[in-house]
Amino acid sequence: MNTALIKPQWSPITIAAMVLGFIFFWPVGLLVLGYILWGERFGGSADKAQAYWNKGRDWCAPNQGRHHANRHNFAQSSSGNAAFDDYRAEQLRRLEEERARLDAEIEAFHEYMANLNKAKDREEFDRFMNERRGNRQGYDQNKPDNNGDNNGWGNGNNA
Repeated sequence: MNTALIKPQWSPITIAAMVLGFIFFWPVGLLVLGYILWGERFGGSADKAQAYWNKGRDWCAPNQGRHHANRHNFAQSSSGNAAFDDYRAEQLRRLEEERARLDAEIEAFHEYMANLNKAKDREEFDRFMNERRGNRQGYDQNKPDNNGDNNGWGNGNNA
């Protein structure tokens, strides 16, 4: 026996509850709309609603992370045909070797780019230092000559 006060159907009471729910607090209106549309599946029972929820969750659970796990799941399952299983295992081994080779090439390329950037940085730094030294050398050349008198700042050969 269904003892629900509001049955999951389009009736004046459910429509009014939905409209009032949307007016006062929109999530309540959305819940009432969901109850009207899908309430028959639950049958008004909390146990049935929980079973329906678990069924949907179980359906979604195997799909989580399938892109990462499928690479190794193929090798573990059997098709029942030994020749095909051998062929599949060989192809998967070849693909894994190809993937490892490509990963090594990617690593080598990243290392090459790092060295290239390092060389570029070194070249820019050297250019900066040469320009800076050039400016300082120009300053040293314009310094007046004191005929060997350097006030003790020279090499000590005041002859």
